[in-house]
Amino acid sequence: MIHTRFTNTFGIEHPIVQGGMQHVGIAELVSAVANAGALGFLTALTQPTPEALTAEIARTREMTDKPFGVNLTILPTLKPVPYQDYAQAIVESGIKIVETAGNNPQPFLPGFQAAGIKVIHKCTSVRHAVKAEAIGCDAISIDGFECAGHPGEDDIPGLVLIPCAADKISIPMIASGGFGDARGLVAALALGADGMNMGTRFMATREAPIHDNIKQQLVDATERDTALIFRTLKNTARVFRNQVADEVRSIEAGGDATIDDIKHLVAGERGRAALHAGETNGGIWSAGMVAGLIQDIPTCQELVTRIMTEAETLIDRRLSGMRLELANAS
Repeated sequence: MIHTRFTNTFGIEHPIVQGGMQHVGIAELVSAVANAGALGFLTALTQPTPEALTAEIARTREMTDKPFGVNLTILPTLKPVPYQDYAQAIVESGIKIVETAGNNPQPFLPGFQAAGIKVIHKCTSVRHAVKAEAIGCDAISIDGFECAGHPGEDDIPGLVLIPCAADKISIPMIASGGFGDARGLVAALALGADGMNMGTRFMATREAPIHDNIKQQLVDATERDTALIFRTLKNTARVFRNQVADEVRSIEAGGDATIDDIKHLVAGERGRAALHAGETNGGIWSAGMVAGLIQDIPTCQELVTRIMTEAETLIDRRLSGMRLELANAS
């Protein structure tokens, strides 16, 4: 068994996290992740209202008695979002773990802390990780440039970002961006993290609530099949490279594009419909470079068990074997 500060702090069996994913993080997936001994997060804004989030939390509890949390991503949106109402729904539902992302979560911390909620803040830079610890977050998830969704504007890959962050903070840290197998978990631990976060990899599982065409697209993809959009808007996002993403990039290449020029292409409802209908070119949907490592579509239990078994083998046999070989050679 691999136990870390993260598993001990958050009461989970394995140092694996399924972070919040818009249109994907719902009860079926989150409960399956929790039942496998990892930590899953419902995505608050996937639910159309705070009341719907309350109902989804209750539905998840019907499927698992293990810990799970709620992701609250605080970002500019085309439509105003009642973030405080969502936060209140989280508190009143008795959730004890929250993952925040996007803007500074400080306005929400007093309410979460008063309710005994532990907060993990997702960061894309060392300076943001240091700030998260300073304002009272209980852990961070550090996102390298390889990640799906919003990798920030610094373009620092995980191999550098993770140890740099580990040198500067003292709270538990989860490595995110480019992780999908046992090799990634062992590497994350070696780099100073206390576990790993997987998003894209959990999309290609049986329980993920998206169409099989999307899952198969991830299996067929290589590490080169993602695209960066919103670069000119200083809100970079990594998505699966399809016809819509290429059209967005073409418009941005003109140099003076605004959100109004591309909003018909990137609307969240269009992306949601594509995921559920299996129209791989129907809209924008997030995916990370780790797609190049995805070779199958297992259950969450199969995936988590495989990762943990192979990670222990890597640590006990390959790495220990190398040490023994060096000792014999000397």
